[in-house]
Amino acid sequence: MIYNSPLKVLATKLKGWILNLNQYRNTHFRTLNTVKINYKLWMEKQIKSGPKYNKIACIYTVYPKDRRSFDLGNVCCIHQKFFEDALVGLGKLPDDNYNKIPLVMYMFGGIDKDNPRVSIDAIDYSKEGLDKIINMLYNIRESL
Repeated sequence: MIYNSPLKVLATKLKGWILNLNQYRNTHFRTLNTVKINYKLWMEKQIKSGPKYNKIACIYTVYPKDRRSFDLGNVCCIHQKFFEDALVGLGKLPDDNYNKIPLVMYMFGGIDKDNPRVSIDAIDYSKEGLDKIINMLYNIRESL
């Protein structure tokens, strides 16, 4: 299933918080807790409508609003942390350790001025799911 995550959530009633590692490392732990709660609330409807998983692979694809350069890992690692914690917190995944999420990928998806986001593809870790990942990687390789 594909989930769409915002690039920014509220830290206070008036102040947005950009979901990336540079922002994360400079933020007070109480504000981080608020941001994590707000992220979970933002994602809750999508997650609750999705399936329960036992074991998954996650592919995080970033679609920024402009051509500014950024470090893919800085953006995706925070989405990974918050999303996987939300899956566990909402009862859709038993745990978020490497036994339950053995494969994680980060990708750049292209510019999307109208709908900047991180698209998260949670793929059931089964033969069919692994076949989907292999086909996706093959298509990426062919497009290079």
